Amino acid sequence: MNGIHDLGGMHGFGRVDLERDEPVFHDRWEGRILGMVYQVVGYGWANIDTFRHGIERTPPVDYLTLGYYGRWRASLERILVERGVLAPNEVDARVAGRAVPAPPAPTPPGETEYGFERRVDGPPRFRVGASVRTRVVSPGGHTRLPRYVAGRRGVVDAVRAAYVFPDTNAHGRGEAPQHLYSVRFEGAELWGDAAEPRTSLRIDLFEPYLEPAP
Repeated sequence: MNGIHDLGGMHGFGRVDLERDEPVFHDRWEGRILGMVYQVVGYGWANIDTFRHGIERTPPVDYLTLGYYGRWRASLERILVERGVLAPNEVDARVAGRAVPAPPAPTPPGETEYGFERRVDGPPRFRVGASVRTRVVSPGGHTRLPRYVAGRRGVVDAVRAAYVFPDTNAHGRGEAPQHLYSVRFEGAELWGDAAEPRTSLRIDLFEPYLEPAP
């Protein structure tokens, strides 16, 4: 999804400040959110792609102000409301001390298949050394194609296995596994004259994101 949630980030927010001796969790509630997310994903209420898309649906201002685990909490609540586990606004009401009738407890979908590697029919379209270009797309839903590589030329550096395709898996349209490639991009191709000399970047990209370079 393009916008503030883009996988590749956005310019204009200054340097990334590194916290010396940063703890795993800054507050106890962050660890509890992590545990709840593992339970929700593990029992089939969501998959990792659904969860990521839940984060991407956070309003931009909230996304910038909630913090890392605050975004996780927002996605978790959004998904559980959509699955009928929570009533709309139930969390805010309980925080305010108001009783809210919980919806009838639905049956958990069941544990999901472990891992993301899958088998597909047919060989990969591209080989190591092939010149490719990323497609220029502006999806309204989830994608693992960083916006800053859209329309850029690169070279296939490695052909990986086939994996669950996030763009469909996030929306309940099936796993639709696709071949995955490591593609090498020269820094100048991505950032022009602003790139550091002799810089290159390798990015794992799914086959539907790629086309032969003209």
